[in-house]
Amino acid sequence: MPQQILPLIPRGATKINSLVSVWRDAESWTYFLGTYPIYSHRKADQRMFRLITSQLVDSGACRQVDVIRTFGVSKSSVIISLNKLRSGGPEAFFVQRRGRRGGKVLTPEVLEKAQRLLDQGYTRSDAAQELGVNCDTFRKAINDGRLIEPKYSQAAITKSSRNMVDAASADDMGVGCTRVEERVLASLGKLVGAAVRFEICLDVPKAGVLCALPALLANGLFNGAKQFLGRVTGYYTTFHVLLLLAFMALCRIKTTEKLRGHAPDEFGKLLGLDRVPEVRCLRHKMDELSAGDGAERWAAHLGKYWMNQEPESIGALYIDGHVRVYHGRLTKLPRRYVSRERLCLRGVTDYWVNDAIGRPFFVVEKEIDPGLLNTLRRDIVPRLLEEVPDQPTQQQLDENPYLCRFILIFDREGYSPAFFQEMKSKHRVACLTYHKHPGEPWPEQWFTEHEATMPGGEVVTMQFCEMGSCVGSGKKGVRSILRKNIPKIRDF
Repeated sequence: MPQQILPLIPRGATKINSLVSVWRDAESWTYFLGTYPIYSHRKADQRMFRLITSQLVDSGACRQVDVIRTFGVSKSSVIISLNKLRSGGPEAFFVQRRGRRGGKVLTPEVLEKAQRLLDQGYTRSDAAQELGVNCDTFRKAINDGRLIEPKYSQAAITKSSRNMVDAASADDMGVGCTRVEERVLASLGKLVGAAVRFEICLDVPKAGVLCALPALLANGLFNGAKQFLGRVTGYYTTFHVLLLLAFMALCRIKTTEKLRGHAPDEFGKLLGLDRVPEVRCLRHKMDELSAGDGAERWAAHLGKYWMNQEPESIGALYIDGHVRVYHGRLTKLPRRYVSRERLCLRGVTDYWVNDAIGRPFFVVEKEIDPGLLNTLRRDIVPRLLEEVPDQPTQQQLDENPYLCRFILIFDREGYSPAFFQEMKSKHRVACLTYHKHPGEPWPEQWFTEHEATMPGGEVVTMQFCEMGSCVGSGKKGVRSILRKNIPKIRDF
């Protein structure tokens, strides 16, 4: 009685059915019947692939649907190959067409360029357009075997094929850890940071954030990072961690804990790595970067860098406070009113300083909030006087009594005539805010049209009215400006 073959699939092979499997690597494909190899061919050899799969179907080792599901080929292709085998035998797959003239368009030089484009991941239409060749001519060259079109499923390009490769590595170093040699060298201190290598991939989630990479670099994402941040060693470097945090912000992943909900191997493709660090590892890297006061010094450096990049945008600075609610249990912060919640909750007040188009320069964090006026006096104005570039000289200020160093714009919480006078006389800083207790509306005939240039360059027409008035208990003179349909705006 013949002994039956046990349905054992070799480790790392792709299961075609319960008995037949295929092992695919960068060079060749090997087919197994149980644990015994029966066929093998080169990775790009389409003729042998069609012959072997047809023989498997014809012999009853597998079904047509198994080949279609495993290799992603069309049903018509499987049927045509099977009919060719049954009618002409194995030789039918290697019969060369006769009587065809040599190509006049696809010369050997053009074919070489076309094959290079296909290997780089170009589609048929894109490669034909790049070479200036008709798409039908390109298609015929592929069908004739003069050009070989790589199959994405063979190179682990699609998401499903990548998942199989990444899952196979879970038993060794973890899901997606396919760069074993680099990780071992990094653990031994022989490698400082993994190399960034991007590969051709399809269906990568959130890959659109790569379009924002030039903008991140233009905004100085890595400017001063080595100088002010702590040193990070191992497989992931400062470059990887900062870029990952930037992409997390663009993808609305607000905390490191929420990174667990995203596939680490797929997110790693955005960084040119096999996978992103695990959450615990990422926290450790962030602690290394922010050792001491490194994060604060780097943030201050970036604020100065942004100001110096566009000094014309910081003539007017917007200051606004926002409550950041704290839900932890490590400490009991004072309660403060949160307008969006209409509740008094524990949290921290962050005072943001932005330029004319809303870009943040720096933030002042207050666990115990002394109020906007005290924060302006003690923290914000002294820092701005030191860091704002291109301020007028003392001689220019003496010659022009209406000239100021810069303008502070804030809401009605900072309305204080005494503060306005203090900023004017002591620092020559202008203040722009709303009146806490506006009076009667001004007559419409007082208003005249004026053109104003917005920060984006567009010119708009507004109706303004301006006059002098006295406000405050000391009746100090300030300049009042009113635009139609908004409350009064006060300036000194």
